[in-house]
Amino acid sequence: MTSEKQKIAAKKNIKKAQAKWKSMTKSEHAAAQPEGRARKRPGEVGEGDFYRIEVRPKELFVMYRNQDVGDKGHLERVAGQRKNGHWATQCWLVEKKDAKVVGDKIVGKTKEIKEFLSKLGSEPVLVKGDIFKAKE
Repeated sequence: MTSEKQKIAAKKNIKKAQAKWKSMTKSEHAAAQPEGRARKRPGEVGEGDFYRIEVRPKELFVMYRNQDVGDKGHLERVAGQRKNGHWATQCWLVEKKDAKVVGDKIVGKTKEIKEFLSKLGSEPVLVKGDIFKAKE
């Protein structure tokens, strides 16, 4: 049987745990769980509609904007705003209908995508899932 002192201590501990939980963000909640963060990040699984070609690290940017290039949906530019206010390309999104993966390289099926891939600073190399890295 629990004593009065144990009941008071247990109530105090519950209040402290609830206060801590309320102050945490969603990602902190996930990290605090014993199994860790179970959710896969976009692009890591390979089930989306686009291949992502990263040209700059996302840590350089504070805000993002998607822009269609050419016909709607085939090629998109993800522009990021830096801390100093300037905008630059963070990555490119290539629709899967317009490109295919051969080994660990991406190859364009359409003329526009082949031209785009040839204009990149380096050949995109597969990182994981649908994510590629290249230099601009």
